[in-house]
Amino acid sequence: MSAPETTETPVRPGPQADAAPRRQAIAAALAHFDSGDFLRELERRVAFRSESQNPAQADALAAYLSDEIAPALAALGFTSRVAANPVNARAPFLIAERIEDPALPTVLTYGHGDVVRGYDEQWRDGLKPWEVRVEGDRWYGRGTADNKGQHSVNFAALAAVLAQRDGKLGYNVKVIFETGEEIGSPGLNEVCAAQREALAADVFIASDGPRVSAQRPTLFLGSRGGVTFELRVDLREGAHHSGNWGGALRNPAIVLSHAIASLVDRHGAIAVQGLRPPPIPASVRAALADIELGGDESAPEIDADWGEPGLTPTERVIGWNTLEVLAFKAGNPDAPVNAIPPRAQATCQLRFVVGTDYTRVGEHLQAHFAQHGFKEVQVQVKQTAAATRLDPDDAWVRWALASLRDTTGKKPALLPNLGGTVPNDVFAHTLGLPTLWVPHSYPACAQHAPNEHLLGSVAREALAVMAGLWYDLGADAARLAAQR
Repeated sequence: MSAPETTETPVRPGPQADAAPRRQAIAAALAHFDSGDFLRELERRVAFRSESQNPAQADALAAYLSDEIAPALAALGFTSRVAANPVNARAPFLIAERIEDPALPTVLTYGHGDVVRGYDEQWRDGLKPWEVRVEGDRWYGRGTADNKGQHSVNFAALAAVLAQRDGKLGYNVKVIFETGEEIGSPGLNEVCAAQREALAADVFIASDGPRVSAQRPTLFLGSRGGVTFELRVDLREGAHHSGNWGGALRNPAIVLSHAIASLVDRHGAIAVQGLRPPPIPASVRAALADIELGGDESAPEIDADWGEPGLTPTERVIGWNTLEVLAFKAGNPDAPVNAIPPRAQATCQLRFVVGTDYTRVGEHLQAHFAQHGFKEVQVQVKQTAAATRLDPDDAWVRWALASLRDTTGKKPALLPNLGGTVPNDVFAHTLGLPTLWVPHSYPACAQHAPNEHLLGSVAREALAVMAGLWYDLGADAARLAAQR
C-alpha cells in the first residue's frame, strides 16, 4: 500500500530560524511521507485494538505504550516510564523526557493511544477499523484521525528536526501519554498533579481535534468545557394500559419533554440564565471573524436559524454555550406497547465557554424546574470538564501563527477554543502552562464513527507544519519563555 501522490508543500523560512536548515528539516519530514514510511508507521499503530471503552482490550492499551510508543520515543533519545492510573487501572500512562540541558526551555507534549470502539460490523464494505486502507486522499482506519495519526505526525516531524540539527533541538521535550481519553481521561489530572515537577515545562504543544477545514492550518488555544447530566421522571411502578388509564395518569415522557423544552427555546437558544455565558470578548470575536463553519465534503448543512440569535454559526459553536439532548428514553422504543411508561429519562450536555459557572449547573437546573413547576424532574450531574482559553494576544500564540504561516504560505485559522472538549484544563490549570494545539484532522473525518479517516494531503502538510514549528522552537523558545 503506497501513499497517494501529492503536490509539493510550499515552505518559507521561519521568522527567527535560519532559512536553509529549516527548509531541509521540512523537506525531510515530507520525504518521510512520500517514501511511504509514515503510512507504514500508522498501519502498525492502527492494528492495536486499543479500545478504552472495551474492558477486554486492557492488554492492548498497555501494549500500545510498551511495544509501540516507548520504543519510538527511545529512538529519538527519550527515556520513559509507565505510570499507573490511580483512578482506572486498565488505562495506564507513559511519561517520557528528553533533556538536553536543564537550563534550556522545555516543551510538554501529549497524545492518547486509546480509541473508541471499532464497531467493526458497521464499516463500509471493504473497510476494517484495524487496517489502514487508502482510497484516494482518504486513509481509513480507527484512530487515523483520533489520535494515532496526529501523534504520529508530531513524533515523525520531531525526528526530522533532530536529524537536521545533528541530534540537538535547543530545548527539552517531555511527554505525557494516556490511554483513557475516550473514557473521559480518568486519572490524568491526578497523575499530572502528582508528577507536577516531572512534567514542569514552559509551554504545551500538542495535536487533537479537527482543523476548521481541510485546507486551512489551524491553531486552537483551549476548549469548551462540558457538563453531562441526566434528567429523570420516575412516577410509578410498572406500565399501565394506555386505553384504560390514558388521560388519568401523568405520562413521564410528556412531563420530561416539557421540562426539556423549558430549558431551550424552539430555536435552540438557552433559556436558563445561569447556563448562559458572559458576552463574547472582543479578542475572541475578532479571531472568529474570518472563520467559516463547515464547507468540507460530507459536512452537514448548517441550520442558519438555530441557536443564539445575533451570532454567526462559528460564534455559536466556538464562543457560546449550547445545551443538547444526547439521548431520550421512555418505554421500549424498539418494541413499543400500548402502555403509559412508568418513567422517562434523558441524557443532556451543556458545552460551555470560559466564564460559565459550571460547578452550579445542577443547582441552576433544580432551581429552574422548581420555579416552573416540574417537581417530578430529578437532576443528576454525571461528568464535568472545565473550559479553557489562552489569551489570543499571548506571545506564544503570535509565534505559533507566524510559524504556521511561514511553512504553508497560508493564513492559519485561530480558534480561541475548540468547540468540543479536550483535557486542556489539566495542562492549563493543574500544570499552569500556555497551551497551543495544532490539529491534523478535519471536521468530516467521521471521528468516533464507522469509516473514520485521515486525509493524506492534510497529514503531509501537517508533517511540514510540525517540522517548522519544532525547528522554530529551537530558535525562539528561550526568548518566549523569558517574556512570561
